[in-house]
Amino acid sequence: MEDLLADIDTSALVGKIIFLVVVVLIALLVQRIVVRAMRRALDASGMPKASIFINIVRTIIWLFALLAVLEPVFGIEPTAFMAALGVTSVIISFGLQDTVSNVVAGIGLMAGHVVMPGDKVSVGGFDGVVEDVSWRSTTVKNRDGRIQVIPNSVLNKTALTRLTDWSVTDCAVSFLVSPSTDLDACAQEVAELAKKVSGSVMAPGFETEVQFSEVTAFGIQGTAHMHLVDGTNFSVEKDKLIRAMSSRPWFCKGQDEEARQ
Repeated sequence: MEDLLADIDTSALVGKIIFLVVVVLIALLVQRIVVRAMRRALDASGMPKASIFINIVRTIIWLFALLAVLEPVFGIEPTAFMAALGVTSVIISFGLQDTVSNVVAGIGLMAGHVVMPGDKVSVGGFDGVVEDVSWRSTTVKNRDGRIQVIPNSVLNKTALTRLTDWSVTDCAVSFLVSPSTDLDACAQEVAELAKKVSGSVMAPGFETEVQFSEVTAFGIQGTAHMHLVDGTNFSVEKDKLIRAMSSRPWFCKGQDEEARQ
């Protein structure tokens, strides 16, 4: 036992540990500086941050740190390690095809400026703001706070619609009016009611638009397009307008209710 301990080069072991700790500390420092610089550059450019870029940079930094300690600390040739890593990556990729596909698709989406954090989009009928593009998925959040997590590979193959300011602020309220109603007067009154109940949260530069689309068995179908500022609860404002319209003589309550009256 004593002979074994004697064979151990204590000073060499301590030196390797110190070298490893120094490299790790340097990697942490470089990561902190580079990530901060990237975030400032993204802020200065007006482009919201995307975690996929930050994660790629972190991976590169730690890969270089690993290569730096392989031979001095572990006695492994970096070239041999890279060759083994290449073979291992091919084997692993077969079992992680979905993950690899999502990563590649995410990089393609960001590099091609197809979708960026902060974009207002509609994907598969889900409207919202892109919160983040990560390794595997893109997160979209709608006005109600619901979050849709879409795999990047799926998003890369799905039709995506960029929403305009008009469509983003649009709060559509459907209603029915009796067939004998003066539609021009009704449209003006609905616009005035919308301004009265929701004027404080209306988006500047947009007027409430009222359109009549079809005649049904229950009355004439109308839609009021209020335009509300970001952060407004659309459901609450819809409720306010419907309550205000329900007391008007032209408001159609439905065939069943009219029959009971």
